[in-house]
Amino acid sequence: MNYNKKTVKDIDVKGKKVLLRCDFNVPMAKDGSGVITDDKRIRAALPTIQYLLEQGAAVIACSHMGKPKGEVKPELSLKPVAKRLSELLGQEVIMAQDVVGPDAQAKAKALQPGQIMLLENTRFEPGETKNDPALAKAMADMAQVYVSDAFGAVHRAHASTAGVADYLPAVSGFLIQKELEVIGGALANPKRPLVAILGGSKVSSKIGVINNLLEIADTIIIGGGMAYTFSAAEGGKVGNSLLEEDWMDYSKEMVQKAKDKGVKLLLPVDTVCGDKFAPDANIQVVKAGEIPDGWEGLDIGPETVKLYCDAVADAGTVIWNGPMGVFEFPAFAKGTEAVAEALSKTNAITIIGGGDSAAAVQQLGYADKMTHISTGGGASLEFMEGKELPGVACLLDA
Repeated sequence: MNYNKKTVKDIDVKGKKVLLRCDFNVPMAKDGSGVITDDKRIRAALPTIQYLLEQGAAVIACSHMGKPKGEVKPELSLKPVAKRLSELLGQEVIMAQDVVGPDAQAKAKALQPGQIMLLENTRFEPGETKNDPALAKAMADMAQVYVSDAFGAVHRAHASTAGVADYLPAVSGFLIQKELEVIGGALANPKRPLVAILGGSKVSSKIGVINNLLEIADTIIIGGGMAYTFSAAEGGKVGNSLLEEDWMDYSKEMVQKAKDKGVKLLLPVDTVCGDKFAPDANIQVVKAGEIPDGWEGLDIGPETVKLYCDAVADAGTVIWNGPMGVFEFPAFAKGTEAVAEALSKTNAITIIGGGDSAAAVQQLGYADKMTHISTGGGASLEFMEGKELPGVACLLDA
């Protein structure tokens, strides 16, 4: 995939209507009060929005929220987003009552340069997730240019993320530009040594990533629940730990492939176990592959922490996706905390691949010490797998 795409700075938007795909899929209070509990994604869109408005564009912003499955669900309306965005921009964000219906069309037609409106949740339209050409064309007909800035959604070929680019010149906003430069650069031409840290619960969800990184990384570090499948594959005892028996042969193949390619594949040498999956579990530290019956591995052990922290100390580039243990439970967060701290101290280019790793780094206060924290969990994973991302492939090449 070509990572070198045209951006908003490569086109003239003065006096033009711009359809801007944002990622406003923000967490909302569970009580139905319409309170946004974290506005990070709205703030992340501000640089692109402000640039377009300053350049004299009329901005028609759009986004999905949640999974309404083609039905209008008032609790998933973007009205609270329009309100918060108005506060952050210091100007009114005109809210449409629909996506491509009469209200959206009328408001888009009346929109003046320097003004911004927000369409209702794109997934209220059944055609959105099916990439329906009629819906894509109806959205495109409201504007003259398409700007994609929702990296968290570019791995989906939906009407608002890819389909509209069939009808409009399409470029990236600043958020996607940074993702392509940093992650794309690390995959295509990394500063070496390149160390990849992969955690999370399942081998099955990281197969493509491990496969692709075995071609380009110097060291791959395995942590989290998926380490126990590797351990069991090598004849270790894993007790009640997470185990994907169907993927044990695959794990063996990866270990062999790493040897053949001269890639260092680091697996835990010790494990912090609990006698139950709970924050107040009894704890013991055992050697990897020696987890007693009735116990389960819930974090990497102290020896492993040292091994992994040493491995990133002199790295040129580090890509991290997935926690080292059950970091929601303080007793089993030490591995994840130690890795985050080690990354904060290294001089390497540090890339955090969205999702739980991003949450951990932010929670621990190391966010400002990282080179880049991806705004898309699933998208950054597929990016690291080397897959083509439909919402990026559709943009004009630079």
